[in-house]
Amino acid sequence: MGEKATTERTDTAVPSPARRLVGGLLRNFRERSGMSRKDVAGRLLVSESLAGAYERAERIPTSNYLDDADSVLDARGALKSCIPLMEEEKYPPTFVGWVRLEKSAASVSAYETMVFPGLLQTEDYIRALYEERVPQLTGDRIEKDVMGRLERQALLTRTPPAMIGYVIEESVLKRPVGGREVLRLQLLHVLECVRAMHHLKVQIMPTNTREHAGLHGTTNLLSTAEGRNFAYDDGQISGRLISNPLEVNQLIDRFGALRAQALTPRASAELIERMVGQL
Repeated sequence: MGEKATTERTDTAVPSPARRLVGGLLRNFRERSGMSRKDVAGRLLVSESLAGAYERAERIPTSNYLDDADSVLDARGALKSCIPLMEEEKYPPTFVGWVRLEKSAASVSAYETMVFPGLLQTEDYIRALYEERVPQLTGDRIEKDVMGRLERQALLTRTPPAMIGYVIEESVLKRPVGGREVLRLQLLHVLECVRAMHHLKVQIMPTNTREHAGLHGTTNLLSTAEGRNFAYDDGQISGRLISNPLEVNQLIDRFGALRAQALTPRASAELIERMVGQL
């Protein structure tokens, strides 16, 4: 899921009632605890200015921040219960269900045709994608969407780890999103991830391959710890969470064929290294 999944929220400069509610709770629990904003920021490992922005509803608190703040401020579950509200602030209604499943997924896999998978994108690459969005987004909206995507990347380092597999079109390695240097750093980031994370497999689909099972577009799949399978269909305007077993199984079969047709993970890493050398 590369670019489109988080672009359907209505933009507004005025914080929503839900965000103001959560900001007020953060402030009230902090004051009740007798802690200063600086104290809370130090305990939660964020800047004082960011903690203040959360309280003033200028920024959307991350799920981890609310989880940790609930413990530090002795909120007894009140702040944790706000996590679903803030997820709905960050992501469009058609995508928030996928985000919730993704957090605890046993495995996640995708075939990408245009950009790197969202979970592997660097901050500069993500920002460049949103800056090129048509119609154009405001600066505040871009910042919110960038932070929402970066928060999802916690899945990469989760314990226990999820099995993650990607098939990416070779042309993605050459598309200079954000410029040559942003692309070079993005390629290096992917290499660092696959070298450090044994639960992550990245395969490149050569442009000159004759057999190709993915000509109908992207594929996004996940499996839960209970063995349920889901898919997500990206769209130009909105996406769709798929739970119908017949539809999901067709996409699972298609992704299996794509993995068989793509380069091996080792050969894919070598190709990415060569692409870095050309930039």
